[in-house]
Amino acid sequence: MNFKYTIIDSEKSVVDKLKERFQSFSDFICVGNSFCYKESMNLILQHAPDVVFINIDRNNDNGCSEAIHFVNELYKYVMELPKFIAISSTKNHAYDCLKNNFFDYLLKPLNEFELRKSVAKMNKKTDLNELNKLCLKSYKDYRFIEIDEILFLKADNNATDFFMNDDRTVSAYKTLKSFELILPKKFIRIHNSYIINSDYVSRIHFGKSKCNIKNNTHIIPFSKSYKRNVNDLEKSLSKSALSSLN
Repeated sequence: MNFKYTIIDSEKSVVDKLKERFQSFSDFICVGNSFCYKESMNLILQHAPDVVFINIDRNNDNGCSEAIHFVNELYKYVMELPKFIAISSTKNHAYDCLKNNFFDYLLKPLNEFELRKSVAKMNKKTDLNELNKLCLKSYKDYRFIEIDEILFLKADNNATDFFMNDDRTVSAYKTLKSFELILPKKFIRIHNSYIINSDYVSRIHFGKSKCNIKNNTHIIPFSKSYKRNVNDLEKSLSKSALSSLN
């Protein structure tokens, strides 16, 4: 699989070094670089890169907040964000970036080993998204379930319950967060206790903060902290549906 990437950085040496490092990755293609956020936005909308490297040291202390604002602004125009990887000379803003859904955080000078690890994580995530079964392991017990048959997941302390489309409930002794990290993109966290399979959503009621599941009596609540995910879900579902709204 080929990955398209772009770079947001005003330091030519960093841009050149990053491109040089990627020469050893035949499946990564650079589709442009810019130091201007307006031009970078245009590049992203035009080429839909899979990965964006962004230097957060711009304007000293304001660089990180500007980068985060840019990422949040992009939510208005695309259904699916590229993976953002921050580049910085310090670890000072690592927490802020990762908290705001940056995929990774690399330190300057760019280290080839760290870049390879970041690429490996991207490849692993892509490979996992193409799998159709999930293995739930507990001691010597291996249980396999079809990913497409999962309606939603519910947290139960440090365990997770899987609600299936044949009315089964399967329990796994891992946290909801651990499954959020590996399940395909159609599985969306809408509450601290719930992840839903967007393929089975039949209704989103913003007034009552609830989602209905197809052919099922389950009604799943969503919380304010995950409302952005629900907004993106509604836009995605509306895009592929006829509408009676004026």
